[in-house]
Amino acid sequence: MNMPNERLKWLTLYAAVALIVCGSQSLAANPPDADQKGPVFLKEPTNRIDFSNSTGAEIECKSSGNPMPEIIWIRSDGTAVGDVPGLRQISSDGKLVFPPFRAEDYRQEVHAQVYACLARNQFGSIISRDVHVRAVVSQHYEEDIHKAFVIRGNSAILKCDIPSFVADFVNVISWHSDEQENFYPGTEYDGKYLVLPSGELHIREVGPEDGYKSYQCRTKHRLTGETRLSATKGRLVITEPVASVGPRLTSGDESRILKVYLAASATLLCPAQAYPVPFFRWYKFIEGTTRKQAVVLNDRVKQVSGTLIIKDAVVEDSGKYLCVVNNSVGGESVETVLTVTAPLSAKIDPPTQTVDFGRPAVFTCQYTGNPIKTVSWMKDGKAIGHSEPVLRIESVKKEDKGMYQCFVRNDQESAEASAELKLGGRFDPPVIRQAFQEETMEPGPSVFLKCVAGGNPTPEISWELDGKKIANNDRYQVGQYVTVNGDVVSYLNITSVHANDGGLYKCIAKSKVGVAEHSAKLNVYGLPYIRQMEKKAIVAGETLIVTCPVAGYPIDSIVWERDNRALPINRKQKVFPNGTLIIENVERNSDQATYTCVAKNQEGYSARGSLEVQVMVLPRIIPFAFEEGPAQVGQYLTLHCSVPGGDLPLNIDWTLDGQQISEDLGITTARVGRRGSVLTIEAVEAPHAGNFTCHARNLAGHQQFTTPLNVYVPPRWILEPTDKAFAQGSDAKVECKADGFPKPQVTWKKAVGDTPGEYKDLKKSDNIRVEEGTLHVDNIQKTNEGYYLCEAINGIGSGLSAVIMISVQAPPEFTEKLRNQTARRGEPAVLQCEAKGEKPIGILWNMNNMRLDPKNDNRYTIREEILSTGVMSSLSIKRTERSDSALFTCVATNAFGSDDASINMIVQEVPEMPYALKVLDKSGRSVQLSWAQPYDGNSPLDRYIIEFKRSRASWTEIDRVIVPGHTTEAQVQKLSPATTYNIRIVAENAIGTSQSSEAVTIITAEEAPSGKPQNIKVEPVNQTTMRVTWKPPPRTEWNGEILGYYVGYKLSNTNSSYVFETINFITEEGKEHNLELQNLRVYTQYSVVIQAFNKIGAGPLSEEEKQFTAEGTPSQPPSDTACTTLTSQTIRVGWVSPPLESANGVIKTYKVVYAPSDEWYDETKRHYKKTASSDTVLHGLKKYTNYTMQVLATTAGGDGVRSVPIHCQTEPDVPEAPTDVKALVMGNAAILVSWRPPAQPNGIITQYTVYSKAEGAETETKTQKVPHYQMSFEATELEKNKPYEFWVTASTTIGEGQQSKSIVAMPSDQVPAKIASFDDTFTATFKEDAKMPCLAVGAPQPEITWKIKGVEFSANDRMRLLPDGSLLIKSVNRQDAGDYSCHAENSIAKDSITHKLIVLAPPQSPHVTLSATTTDALTVKLKPHEGDTAPLHGYTLHYKPEFGEWETSEVSVDSQKHNIEGLFCGSRYQVYATGFNNIGAGEASDILNTRTKGQKPKLPEKPRFIEVSSNSVSLHFKAWKDGGCPMSHFVVESKKRDQIEWNQISNNVKPDNNYVVLDLEPATWYNLRITAHNSAGFTVAEYDFATLTVTGGTIAPSRDLPELSAEDTIRIILSNLNLVVPVVAALLVIIIAIIVICILRSKGNHHKDDVVYNQTMGPGATLDKRRPDLRDELGYIAPPNRKLPPVPGSNYNTCDRIKRGRGGLRSNHSTWDPRRNPNLYEELKAPPVPMHGNHYGHAHGNAECHYRHPGMEDEICPYATFHLLGFREEMDPTKAMNFQTFPHQNGHAGPVPGHAGTMLPPGHPGHVHSRSGSQSMPRANRYQRKNSQGGQSSIYTPAPEYDDPANCAEEDQYRRYTRVNSQGGSLYSGPGPEYDDPANCAPEEDQYGSQYGGPYGQPYDHYGSRGSMGRRSIGSARNPGNGSPEPPPPPPRNHDMSNSSFNDSKESNEISEAECDRDHGPRGNYGAVKRSPQPKDQRTTEEMRKLIERNETGPKQLQLQQTNGAGFTAYDTMAV
Repeated sequence: MNMPNERLKWLTLYAAVALIVCGSQSLAANPPDADQKGPVFLKEPTNRIDFSNSTGAEIECKSSGNPMPEIIWIRSDGTAVGDVPGLRQISSDGKLVFPPFRAEDYRQEVHAQVYACLARNQFGSIISRDVHVRAVVSQHYEEDIHKAFVIRGNSAILKCDIPSFVADFVNVISWHSDEQENFYPGTEYDGKYLVLPSGELHIREVGPEDGYKSYQCRTKHRLTGETRLSATKGRLVITEPVASVGPRLTSGDESRILKVYLAASATLLCPAQAYPVPFFRWYKFIEGTTRKQAVVLNDRVKQVSGTLIIKDAVVEDSGKYLCVVNNSVGGESVETVLTVTAPLSAKIDPPTQTVDFGRPAVFTCQYTGNPIKTVSWMKDGKAIGHSEPVLRIESVKKEDKGMYQCFVRNDQESAEASAELKLGGRFDPPVIRQAFQEETMEPGPSVFLKCVAGGNPTPEISWELDGKKIANNDRYQVGQYVTVNGDVVSYLNITSVHANDGGLYKCIAKSKVGVAEHSAKLNVYGLPYIRQMEKKAIVAGETLIVTCPVAGYPIDSIVWERDNRALPINRKQKVFPNGTLIIENVERNSDQATYTCVAKNQEGYSARGSLEVQVMVLPRIIPFAFEEGPAQVGQYLTLHCSVPGGDLPLNIDWTLDGQQISEDLGITTARVGRRGSVLTIEAVEAPHAGNFTCHARNLAGHQQFTTPLNVYVPPRWILEPTDKAFAQGSDAKVECKADGFPKPQVTWKKAVGDTPGEYKDLKKSDNIRVEEGTLHVDNIQKTNEGYYLCEAINGIGSGLSAVIMISVQAPPEFTEKLRNQTARRGEPAVLQCEAKGEKPIGILWNMNNMRLDPKNDNRYTIREEILSTGVMSSLSIKRTERSDSALFTCVATNAFGSDDASINMIVQEVPEMPYALKVLDKSGRSVQLSWAQPYDGNSPLDRYIIEFKRSRASWTEIDRVIVPGHTTEAQVQKLSPATTYNIRIVAENAIGTSQSSEAVTIITAEEAPSGKPQNIKVEPVNQTTMRVTWKPPPRTEWNGEILGYYVGYKLSNTNSSYVFETINFITEEGKEHNLELQNLRVYTQYSVVIQAFNKIGAGPLSEEEKQFTAEGTPSQPPSDTACTTLTSQTIRVGWVSPPLESANGVIKTYKVVYAPSDEWYDETKRHYKKTASSDTVLHGLKKYTNYTMQVLATTAGGDGVRSVPIHCQTEPDVPEAPTDVKALVMGNAAILVSWRPPAQPNGIITQYTVYSKAEGAETETKTQKVPHYQMSFEATELEKNKPYEFWVTASTTIGEGQQSKSIVAMPSDQVPAKIASFDDTFTATFKEDAKMPCLAVGAPQPEITWKIKGVEFSANDRMRLLPDGSLLIKSVNRQDAGDYSCHAENSIAKDSITHKLIVLAPPQSPHVTLSATTTDALTVKLKPHEGDTAPLHGYTLHYKPEFGEWETSEVSVDSQKHNIEGLFCGSRYQVYATGFNNIGAGEASDILNTRTKGQKPKLPEKPRFIEVSSNSVSLHFKAWKDGGCPMSHFVVESKKRDQIEWNQISNNVKPDNNYVVLDLEPATWYNLRITAHNSAGFTVAEYDFATLTVTGGTIAPSRDLPELSAEDTIRIILSNLNLVVPVVAALLVIIIAIIVICILRSKGNHHKDDVVYNQTMGPGATLDKRRPDLRDELGYIAPPNRKLPPVPGSNYNTCDRIKRGRGGLRSNHSTWDPRRNPNLYEELKAPPVPMHGNHYGHAHGNAECHYRHPGMEDEICPYATFHLLGFREEMDPTKAMNFQTFPHQNGHAGPVPGHAGTMLPPGHPGHVHSRSGSQSMPRANRYQRKNSQGGQSSIYTPAPEYDDPANCAEEDQYRRYTRVNSQGGSLYSGPGPEYDDPANCAPEEDQYGSQYGGPYGQPYDHYGSRGSMGRRSIGSARNPGNGSPEPPPPPPRNHDMSNSSFNDSKESNEISEAECDRDHGPRGNYGAVKRSPQPKDQRTTEEMRKLIERNETGPKQLQLQQTNGAGFTAYDTMAV
């Protein structure tokens, strides 16, 4: 470190800090805002602005403040207001201007809006009162005067009816009669005529002569000043009174509401008439009461007839007035509510206050006006939710400073006042001045961390580590000191730092005015360590944020877990890599748990730490309230505060108006359990009114709930009535008296019925009256007995009431003298007698007039019950008998008399059940029944009930038929056909029903369905398809089993018949049926009907459902589009609808797309207007501008085709004012005036007019016309030292425009250098010349210099200075763009201007990137060059195939992506783009080289492609995969292996066909070459195969031996006799053994080999444990004897062929040709069998049988080879027979593992014929030839295939091939492996090499290939021939192969694009499991199955284990 420099830096820092401290101290002494203040309104707009559209309006808003506030106009919702051309604009001085406008331009959102003015500067914002703007459009209106009907002698009022839409603006100014009498509003109230302040004409004491006059009113519009005379004349219709008439109101309303402004006159009408003429009296109600007092009349309050006139109204005049009208006949009254509205005003005290931090601040809003509805407060233009007049801030903080406003409002207006709160005292929040940085270190040394903070007051600094405060200990030391300049320096020393000390260190500077903090990490190398985390408590609903305190470095990962699950486990949780855990909206149930943090490093070491999170719940108070309405004095009240939610313990207390409740108030509180508290008021008193608040607190926080209590003084009893008893016939009197203020009114009511509750007024009668609250009842009777209510009401509270019982003493009385009572026999019965009367009452019982004594018969019991009205006596009978049918009498007696009542007792019983129920007749829907009548139970049978149900239903779900009781036959109808019913019958009498009879069962016959399908819905799917859905008819209407439905459809509104489709019935319950009707017409209505059918027939057709197919888009544009210019801002566009047949739907709207023509290229600048009509007018256009327009029609299907663009130009208009003006002194008599043209010329400027005028003098204004191209004018012959004023206007053909601003200049001898030109922006076109002016004046002549982009200009070839000072640039290029400044200087002064030059050039090269590819399309992204200045109009996309011509495509500028379609599949393309603008086409982009998806054809698996017979081979071209591009054709060539020349068999084989190569020789090796072509290229495959022997057997693989001479051969044999002899002997033994076995097998003992049959066929498996040599002798063992039909076209031998072909076996084994005998297909009718992967495949044997045996003709030949699946691939594979000659190991019937069909050399290991594969070789050896260890058969490995377009696209066009020798037997291991690693895909030259060599020379060495693993059989994978135990037995014969993972035929040869990003190494070999050198890598079948389910092995390893219907089996004699 450079120490002197470091010292210098520290000194500089200290100096700066000291300077800041000194500065802050001086600022504190002199606050910076001492002379600064927030905004205050100087001129505030009024509440209402009404103006006429012909006059317009300006609204001024001015404010003051320091700095000067900015004025912004806003709407009521706070959004800013902008200019609306021609309708609303904001002037430069802040006025809101509404220009005059035409009526049709009225816009409600502009002209009927609430605005406000907002003033703001840096100290705050204020908003003006609401400004209600209302523009009134001039409309014609007429005033009417209607006839007034009046009774002679009364006063009449004539009204001038003004239409409501102008009523607010039109006032009546005078009245006129037809006798030239004029009446004006005045103060003369004594005359006959009076014009009232409200405009009516008042005529008093109307006489007959008044009926002959007519009257008109004159009105004035206060906005326009227009006066009108009413259109009609009114007159009086006078009625002569015939008789006395009581007062009646003529207007019909008995109450009115009137509002007047303060100091205005109010007119209160009382429009009543009567005869005799009535007397009027006015009253005013005392506010808040029902009391009223007479209105006092004086000079200000006058009454004219019945009209009350109040002049100069004051607020106190507001209230409810009552006009009472009386005459001798009667009276009437009318109420009027008067509200005097006083203007609102407000003031805040104090208007400015400076408050120290933490101190309280109080603002008081003082307001006046009436009425006042709301008070609200705002701070800096935002509401703060306070509605009280006093705003108190308890503790001022920094954010509290600013502007406060108080708003008062009512329905009409609002007012505001503002005040400013400033902060005083020392106020400097803490700030960190210097802090430690992140550091990484080794353990051991000590650490010193330092923090420096400043602030006022001086802050304190504390330290935290990972959020935990650090305290001093033996290793951690914290210290701090204060420097001289007031900064605090704190340090943290850590002694001998450990790895566990790492973490996030934080220093926190805190004072009472704020907090500042700094944190940085200290990383100490070491193992992960997590510090202990303390229990975290958090309140429910909050967000938990916790960071894992991890130490150690480096840390690889930090994760959080909960219950051993990594977080996040839900949406609320977020985990960040730095160890921060966030849980939002914490809940106890889901989030309270222990969380574990796990930190790991790269070596795998980890540390864990746990955090216990406790979720605390805030208290939750259930809302409570006092009883509704105000409380009465003395009322008992209680409140229950229940806190059901929240953590315990809870603290619950109460406050009244924020104060603790004192005990002497008479209020008690008590806790109720742990979660409740009860507040009790024993007797409510006036002091109890207020707000009661319940507070609940716990550790989580505090909640409260408040409810108000209002108390009024109610009435009270003086004498409360009580219950009274009176003797019948006496006079009763009950007193009821109450006191209160006002005096209560006492009323009496009587209860309805015998119980209190509902009362009604007492009926007026002779014997009942109420006098002064006392109830009098004369001659009281029992009917007067009952509950009475006395009620005292005075309008305050709910009043007093008392309920009393008035009882009348009377003798006993039974209300019911005689009644019948029945009882059921054997059941108890109770007989009751109730006697009313005065107690005591005695009751006795008689039975048939004999005294009934319960002592004589214990069945009887008597009980008595005393009731309020008398006595109830009950006689109970335990069990009724027939003898109890008798007359019972009860006799009641009391002191006043006696009475009796009788009960006639009847004992009855239910009838017995009906019997002998028979079915007389039945049909489909009815059944006839008969039965025998049962015993009726001493009660006549009322009816029979026949019950029937469906057999499956329970007897609770029954239908009934009611039959009269006198009949015994009935018919049950309305049954359902084809239904089983159970029927029974029940008899019923008055007592009850009998038991049910025995049920009979019947079945009704079937019928056609009677119900229609339900819930039919027809919905369009698209433009040609509709989906029909329906549900079956109700189950009851099936009438059998529904078999299906007929769905018919046709074109609606045509007479054509329905087209029906049949749909089978879905048996699933409730399942919806559906059918899609396709190939329908676009937007055409179809009718659909549905009917169900069963075996009887079809049911009824459903109702016709009509539906349209989906709408399309119009296919033709609107025609005859035309435009007409209307004005300078409007154009009319018209068109004709598209032809109806091209609409493809209902045209809902038309869209007009329009934009200025020079902006047409930019979609974003286009405007759209929708209209339903065929023309429209476009408003608000730019003046004198050419517009381009298109029209399109829109349906529900979308937008249609746009019309051809049309063009129109708007009309010119007068120009705007010149933008700027200069007046420059040129001498003592000349001034040069220069100007800039208008911003909007609105046409072609024809001239400029320069106006000049000498200031102060009354001289006339001089004008001078200047040509339009001249931008300056020299005014001469001026007077020296005299100021002159100049301004300029521009003119077009329309007229002269607005004048520019005025400018004043004074001629002088001193002519300073000045530039007359203006700063301007010039736009030059690329390669054209540009000229920038600089016209200067001055004496002496100024020197002119130019600077270009800040550099002095020097002339060159392209740039030169012109004599007039202008700068000329020739042939502008892009680099010339920039700032050009011109400087003029002379000895007096200097001046400068700056021009900006913009160069419009053709676009630079755009960016083109590839976005996506498909097989026939490319998607590219286009992005303009960043340096383009001119707007881009679009792109031209150029593309060409590798061998083709360039094509182009236009792309719009706003298209993010563009699809190039119709490309060749799998082909390379070049793409580039150019941009174009109005300058021209630009530079081309870089060429993008890419290719479409798709590859050359992929090789098939040989067994699926080649099928060999003895003298032909069948090729199945469907087995080829097209690589994504469709195949075009194949070329087939063949030759014998030992030949050189190829024979072309066909050069145009179609891909979908199979092909047979004929005329081959049996038992011969051939080479086959196939070339497959598609648009991506071609693939060549070469195969070796051997034809079968004549008998269908296979031949041994040939070995490529060197050519030896005869001598060499003999010499080799003789020298190896010791080897030759054993080999020959072994061959003889094998041949003999085969012959012996054939003989034994042919003798018919077919069951001896069952044990062999059940063995597995894998390598190492033996046919018989006793005969291990038999395995090498036999290729396949035949299964147990099974009969099979012959297989047409089979390539293999059958016994039938051997029998037929004794003489000419060769000819009989030629390839089966389907053309020769097509009937051969009929030989085998195979039933369809589900194909489970087609595993019943080809079992091939190779032993031959030439022997016949009696009875063997129909048996399958032993050891025969069979082909049981699909005779040729032409046959449908699903028709294959489910045959299996014998199972293979593990149930795999594919290529046979361990196939030992060929003869092996002696001593060859038994497992060599397993399909063993060789490992892939390194890529460096791909061109080697290599002999492998076993036999010499060849293996073809086709080239690998790649699918990923990103990584695998650059694939060579030509596949390369090579042949290799593999270990052991030969096999076909095609198609080659698929690689996932992108690295293996990239370089072309490395992709297609071979990993194998082989003895295959030219000419195909160039077909190199990346070889694959040879295919390994399953058997060898499981039993590698090393003495491993025997494999398990095969599955049963009919084993379902779908359970075997190796036989899933759905595996694909494709690799997904996602797989290309993963590398599992080479994918293997499409076949068996890869053989790994390590034993642990050998996978069993079960392991492979699990891998496949996890998608780990990839599909390619399994391909050759599959056998499709047209599949093949690989033979050992075939090698590829």
